[in-house]
Amino acid sequence: MGYEWKPDRSSTQPIYKQIVQYFEKQINNGEMPPYSKLPSERMLSKELGVNRSTVAAAYAELSASDLIISKKGSGSVVRGSDPSNNGGRVPNWNRMLIAGTLLPNVPIIQRIAEEANHKNLIDLATGQLSPELFPNQQFQHILKNQAFDHPLSYEHPHGNLKLRETIAEHLFIYKNIECTPSSILITSGAQQALHLIIQCLLKPGDAVAIENPSYTYSLPIFKSLGIKTILLEADENGVNVNELNNACVSHRIRMIFLSSAYQNPTGSVLHSERRKKILNTAFEFGIPIVEDDPYSLLSFKNEKAPTLKSEDSRGIVIYISSLSKMVSSGIRIGWILAPRQIIERLADARQQIDYGSSIFSDWLASKFLKSDFFDPHLQQLKIELKDRRDLLASAIEKHLPGQLDYSVPKGGIHLWCRIRQEHQDEKLFNRAVDKGVIYTPGIALGSEKGFVRFTFGRAAKHTIDPAIAAFSEALLEQKEEFSPKRS
Repeated sequence: MGYEWKPDRSSTQPIYKQIVQYFEKQINNGEMPPYSKLPSERMLSKELGVNRSTVAAAYAELSASDLIISKKGSGSVVRGSDPSNNGGRVPNWNRMLIAGTLLPNVPIIQRIAEEANHKNLIDLATGQLSPELFPNQQFQHILKNQAFDHPLSYEHPHGNLKLRETIAEHLFIYKNIECTPSSILITSGAQQALHLIIQCLLKPGDAVAIENPSYTYSLPIFKSLGIKTILLEADENGVNVNELNNACVSHRIRMIFLSSAYQNPTGSVLHSERRKKILNTAFEFGIPIVEDDPYSLLSFKNEKAPTLKSEDSRGIVIYISSLSKMVSSGIRIGWILAPRQIIERLADARQQIDYGSSIFSDWLASKFLKSDFFDPHLQQLKIELKDRRDLLASAIEKHLPGQLDYSVPKGGIHLWCRIRQEHQDEKLFNRAVDKGVIYTPGIALGSEKGFVRFTFGRAAKHTIDPAIAAFSEALLEQKEEFSPKRS
């Protein structure tokens, strides 16, 4: 993981000594208990921006002080407890790391999260908006001109009523979805919404249907809870309906997870005929659909992207959305729209976790959604995202002509590509990181190898071309590695 501490280069003390003191403090105060593993010399030198020999000197001194044990080929660990220390022993933290019920993210997702914090890397991986796209001035105007006069106490279990009323109005105006505030639960983003639904409405041994590829594919919570995922292949028009029918018959599907507009990662929009057939199939088998909809308002041609929920007259769709992709991820506002008894169950679970949402975030989100700022912000955001999409497509044609198969998305923030040449996904990713760019390898989002997702919402415009140039260099090196050597 990333280190928030960095050596003080203005200090007269040698950097290797500063590193020694940093780890001494961590070891002596118990933050790094016995048998904790230290980062490799290569990794730490890169993390701190120092020479590898500097780290090696620090590790050598720590070893000489009997604080760590370094073995060639296996790395360095904190030395174990002194067995004569009153017969006590430190908890086996390493065993506990693998004992929890919630599994960790797969290594490639962990690596992306770690690398995304590096300022010297161009981020084409994370699904956030660039800070320059946030409505900061509009928020400052609201805070300056409207008094926050609510008590800073626990909120209603469903979330602030004013915000839920505002969201109900927003859904009707922008998405043609009719609902009442009592059927809405405010969550800390869409991911918490997904976790609540999975944890509260499913049990070990259940089977669910998910798109392949999809963001849902990357969530370890299904495996953590012993839930079987049935993959549904999709094309440019969304999920194959025949596959969904077959899955419902063969696997006793309990829930269907779909994203109908500018899907992550493919950018596809579910075709109108398929929407109808999917709703009919779900109704026929009595299976709820969980629709995750972060992108339907991000159409670059201002086209309406109908949701499944807007066409659901039978109450079979649990609808999830958030402000993360159209306002800011940091405000942490998401919501679930579902039958009232389901909302009651999920609200009870959320109270057990964190006692509900932040009254201040709820208030600010409600004021912004109801203000005259929201629609102009949304229109400008779509213009900016389209510009970034076009820059990304142009950079691919410039630096990777004929090397990728892809469709230019008509909305959202993701571009999905298949790499034509033979390569190894993880090696290619590591090479790209070394050259200063991160992206999401397709294996993190789907079962098939050889794909990549470039996300164009986070990176600054001027960095997109050099990012693809760096990826092209990494791919060229992979090509040379796979080419048969001449004798």
